[in-house]
Amino acid sequence: MKIFVAGTTGTHTFRSSPVDPTSRPGWFVRAYSAFAAGRLPRLISRHIAWKLDPLLLRLSRGRLATTLVFPTAVLETEGARTKARRRHAIIYFMDGDHFVIVASNAGSAINPGWYYNLLANPDVVFGGAPMRATEIEDEAERQRLWTIADRVFPAYIPYRQEAGRAGRTVPIIRLSPRDTR
Repeated sequence: MKIFVAGTTGTHTFRSSPVDPTSRPGWFVRAYSAFAAGRLPRLISRHIAWKLDPLLLRLSRGRLATTLVFPTAVLETEGARTKARRRHAIIYFMDGDHFVIVASNAGSAINPGWYYNLLANPDVVFGGAPMRATEIEDEAERQRLWTIADRVFPAYIPYRQEAGRAGRTVPIIRLSPRDTR
């Protein structure tokens, strides 16, 4: 399914397939996710891919990132202290008319920097479209969204476990289209 979001800068296309929370992800998704959860791929993701993916996504018009089979778009935030524009490639999934992203930081003991930026300024740009970010705090809603998230990117399971061992609860963020008129 392609989702079109109209914004003041044009129409933005997101690639996303509906996710059946009761079905098991395909073998390739499970295999690539298991690979991505490994120590070396996480190291590469934290130190190289996060810098490379926004460029790949821009050059390929949103079609190519190191995440390969997982839907990915660029999240643009304003620095909490510096006010500088920050760009991050983020895996996402759809929940009705909303986009959902996870601040997993590959299971790290700390939240990613972009998470603090969107807390300070929840008006963000995602995939070129203006959005409003809201953290999901209701535990029942978090559990429902984790069921979907784990189907989209199964590596979230070990990421959550590792973050939990470090005492961190992984945030889930809902992005809603905002009118910029």
